[in-house]
Amino acid sequence: MSSGPTLPLTGERTVPGIAEENYWFRRHEIAYRHLAPLCDGKTVLEAGCGEGYGAALLAGRATVIGLDYDESAIEHVGGKYPDVRAVRGNLASLPLRDGTVDVVANLQVIEHLWDQEGFLRECHRVLRPGGRLLVTTPNRITFSPGRDTPLNPFHTRELAPSELDELVRAAGFATEYLGGVHHGPALRELDERFGGSIIDAQVQVAVAGTGWPEDLLTAVAGVAAEDFTVTERDLDASLDLVLVARA
Repeated sequence: MSSGPTLPLTGERTVPGIAEENYWFRRHEIAYRHLAPLCDGKTVLEAGCGEGYGAALLAGRATVIGLDYDESAIEHVGGKYPDVRAVRGNLASLPLRDGTVDVVANLQVIEHLWDQEGFLRECHRVLRPGGRLLVTTPNRITFSPGRDTPLNPFHTRELAPSELDELVRAAGFATEYLGGVHHGPALRELDERFGGSIIDAQVQVAVAGTGWPEDLLTAVAGVAAEDFTVTERDLDASLDLVLVARA
């Protein structure tokens, strides 16, 4: 793996290798690992590849096109992850012919899009018949509780489980699986240690801007993907939604 240009941490995307960001990176990574077997031997479009770590993970078992509108991200992916074909393009109009890929992966991206319905129709268009759509997105119920608008300024619309299911079905897909990411035992212990929620503890540091307490930074830096679980149980309480649908 060659070293490409470094991407700045903007808050809009997750970047690996940063201790303060490790909780979020690992929380995203577990979804990639959970979904990766569905990509074996397939041609995969990652629509919204960001830094490229997820596309690179999938490229170990599939032919992967990493698509992003951000020119600096595509330059970075092309330099750092040579196994990924990095392409710049708009998710509102995917630069692929009809029926050209087996899988469209869209992980932690749909919540950033203004035209979610149009994007999903584009996903259906570029998929071969019977191809799969893989989506993960923050669960609105737990990510922005009690709000109609997202807490994250980079999010346009967050979705509850039933809303995500309805959205993909309206675009012509048949949902095969709808699950969610949860804290496993080690993270539940950290929740207890840091006042009930390690997420809230991190948010408080970010809002205060006073620097990271050493014990919290050590805990966050030590989180592994395996500390999360993905299950269909207790879906409304999940942190992120994980959906698999057929075209």
